[in-house]
Amino acid sequence: MIVLGVDPGTIITGYGFVRLEDGKQVLLEYGCIRPPKKAALSDRYRIIYEDLDSLVKKFKPDAISVESQFMKNNFASVMKLGMAKAMVLLAGSCNQIPIYEYSPTKAKKAVVGNGRASKLQVQRMIQLLLNLPSLPEPEDAADALSLAVCHLNTCNSHLECGERI
Repeated sequence: MIVLGVDPGTIITGYGFVRLEDGKQVLLEYGCIRPPKKAALSDRYRIIYEDLDSLVKKFKPDAISVESQFMKNNFASVMKLGMAKAMVLLAGSCNQIPIYEYSPTKAKKAVVGNGRASKLQVQRMIQLLLNLPSLPEPEDAADALSLAVCHLNTCNSHLECGERI
């Protein structure tokens, strides 16, 4: 089973592919999509979609794990983030891949054991779990990997998977 974890954002969208192989989680690839900051939002969304679509076609994941949104004080930021997340949903839907949603707290708890873990704690644990030579950078990519690991841990242990969206 291959899972794509995605931490959507209009400036940085982190992604990570993790495969379950003989009961062990193996890193396939991780990184981030960085549309030009000065590009129009519509162009940034297109870039996010096209890059994700290309990655999905390359790795053919069995599931996509995406971070659920939480309401911040700035409604405009929430809307922009929601539209970036919509590009993840579109890439998954166009490629007929089921998409599951996990809260940041649940992903952190699945990886670190503490839903309020710091970004650095998540990076260190992902490094340890996936046998990486260094901390996964940037934080957005580490968050994406934590979402993939969360989905694999949750569904593999026969617990209820995240909400399918």
